[in-house]
Amino acid sequence: MNVQGEIGTAPVAQVQVQGTIWGVGLGPGDPELMSVRADRLLRAARHVAYFRKAGRQGQARRIVEGMLREDVVEIAMDYPVTTEIPLSDPRYNALLSAFYEDCTAKLRALSDAGHEVLVLAEGDPFFYGSFMHLFTRLEGQVPLQVVPAIPGMAAAWCATGQPITWGDDVMSTLMGTLPEDELTRQIARADALVIMKIGRNIEKVRRALQAAGRYDAAWLVEYAAMPEQRVQRLSEAEGRVTPYFSIVLVHGQGRRP
Repeated sequence: MNVQGEIGTAPVAQVQVQGTIWGVGLGPGDPELMSVRADRLLRAARHVAYFRKAGRQGQARRIVEGMLREDVVEIAMDYPVTTEIPLSDPRYNALLSAFYEDCTAKLRALSDAGHEVLVLAEGDPFFYGSFMHLFTRLEGQVPLQVVPAIPGMAAAWCATGQPITWGDDVMSTLMGTLPEDELTRQIARADALVIMKIGRNIEKVRRALQAAGRYDAAWLVEYAAMPEQRVQRLSEAEGRVTPYFSIVLVHGQGRRP
């Protein structure tokens, strides 16, 4: 948007107002679990950006199917790497860092041109999501807004039909990518557990739960709040490779009236 005018006889220079970059949480996967605010923003958005694996539609884009206006401009941000390189390989961080810098430059250019952009985020934008890496690079450079959402783990523990915590229970959120000894140590300390990023880490997670004496109490939830949702005891899924959208839970059994 350009603004110009005069003060007395002196012309006022044109001012370009930057557009806001929004991090919009979509919730766990079911569009009906999206916030009213997110729904409203999505249906009115002219520019929508989302992350995806190259060649795929992407989960975030799938969630909003049928919600976007016909003339929407879509900005697909294709990850350069997902599981092809181990996390411990220095190339992993280098590739992702360059990728986020490139995404940041594109979003800032749109903002500088006066466009508002909605960046779609699965779950909550500030909870282990890719949007955080854009936010920290854009902060102080462009106007930013974040729309919170239900995280996937909340949908997962509700799917089990059991409260995840009671009274003074301590709940830990762990990543399946952690070293096995650290996983075991953290599992043994917590009352309630959420273990994310399962996928190909499933056997390591099993061993850590067994070593900590928590295996028989563990649940596996796949595709929480999605059409493919599946809920079962982890011990019932022996020998099976779990999908990316999987969460392992151990419910707390703490103080209650």
